[in-house]
Amino acid sequence: MPDQPAPIVIGHRGAPGYRPEHSASSYRLACELGADAVEPDVVATRDGVLVVRHENEISGTTDVADRPEFAGRRTTKTIDGARQTGWFTEDFTWAELSTLRCRERLARIRPENRRFDGREPILRLRDVLAIVDEQSSSLGRPLGAVIEVKHAEYYLGLGWDLGALLLAELAAAGWDERPERVVIECFELGVLDRLREAGAPARLVFLTERFGAPADEPVGGAPARSYAWYRGDAGLDLLAQRVDGISVAKGNLLRVNALGRAVGSTSLVRRAHERGLLVYTWTLRPENRYLNLRFQTSLRGAEWGDWQGEFGMALSSGVDGIFVDHPDLGVAIREALAQA
Repeated sequence: MPDQPAPIVIGHRGAPGYRPEHSASSYRLACELGADAVEPDVVATRDGVLVVRHENEISGTTDVADRPEFAGRRTTKTIDGARQTGWFTEDFTWAELSTLRCRERLARIRPENRRFDGREPILRLRDVLAIVDEQSSSLGRPLGAVIEVKHAEYYLGLGWDLGALLLAELAAAGWDERPERVVIECFELGVLDRLREAGAPARLVFLTERFGAPADEPVGGAPARSYAWYRGDAGLDLLAQRVDGISVAKGNLLRVNALGRAVGSTSLVRRAHERGLLVYTWTLRPENRYLNLRFQTSLRGAEWGDWQGEFGMALSSGVDGIFVDHPDLGVAIREALAQA
């Protein structure tokens, strides 16, 4: 995003280190703590409304399991090859989902956040964009949105093109006139291709998991290409023709020794930059549970370890954007390295 220090700090689902993810207070706090952009994940309702949830299965992030009126909606589905049991957004209208309340997803790691359980309703994408507009105005600086499209191929099978819904939502909110402030990302290339062909007013970023392959692979009868393949030179060559950037797991930027301890950066950012691709990384978190072995300070997973060491090593790779659960920590490490 132009005129912003590098790397940009992206509030991963808001500021979920301090508030339940994807809640209004989480997004507002992320902006107040210095994030340059926030990241809403979008899934669809039965009536085609884009709602903001980590997954379309919502029992871990809302109070739906405690609502007797929705007990009959519990079901089992196979999504992207994985069998899941629970409550799914596509089985509800927006009017029904709007009655639910947010809950902390990582209750054992972040028990303090549980005091906010039940206080806030879930949001639509349009609500998040309105919050970003509000915060941009009040803070006096332009803020962006990095919008992740979830399970695009799955929803296409249900008759919903999430890319088309997203373009309509951006236009309705006036965000189609701010392409410099919008990034659209997905773990599947198909929807990104369709968005590019439609002239989406945004930069397009391909997300990769550390293992496995995209849910929309294989394409046209060709062999399935793994996420690892896309991070290789041939994969990056292909991506450079189709997207503006790649977003990778933090572990793909950290070079480790035989004991699994981080010792430096991999070549991934350099190779991607040589092809004109932006590189983002997810997700930088301070708790020992999520840190590389080198930076863990105890066996207590919820306790913060040497997050400065790991965050600094990730930034030293030259990455263009970092997803963080605690935006203030991302800003702090960026400023510390700039002054070093």
